[in-house]
Amino acid sequence: VQLVASGGGVVPAGGSLRLSCVHSKLPLDGFTLGWVRQAPAKEPEGVAGLNKYDRDTYYANFVKGRFPISRDAAKNTMFLQMNNLKPDHTAVYYCAAGFLAHADEIKIAPLRGQGTQVTVSA
Repeated sequence: VQLVASGGGVVPAGGSLRLSCVHSKLPLDGFTLGWVRQAPAKEPEGVAGLNKYDRDTYYANFVKGRFPISRDAAKNTMFLQMNNLKPDHTAVYYCAAGFLAHADEIKIAPLRGQGTQVTVSA
């Protein structure tokens, strides 16, 4: 599975961005798809994930209600709508995928794209 993320940029606090991840066709049983972020000098952390035909959804506590994840299966594209951004959301955001038991395991997904930089200014 190939993953290509885009949509990052520099925005002021309170602004919005929409990240996109175009992926190759998924295996018939479905992958978990999601987003992992890594801030400078910090460990990677899961942001959001979708599993099993979108029935299992995961959000990290720091994005609940703020960053809805969605997928357009017909276009093989996944989205992360980032609303009301804060400076501590600054990180490289990676599209991630893999066979996982649950969406909240997205942090350990074995496949990642090249990442897109999100920078939020104060």
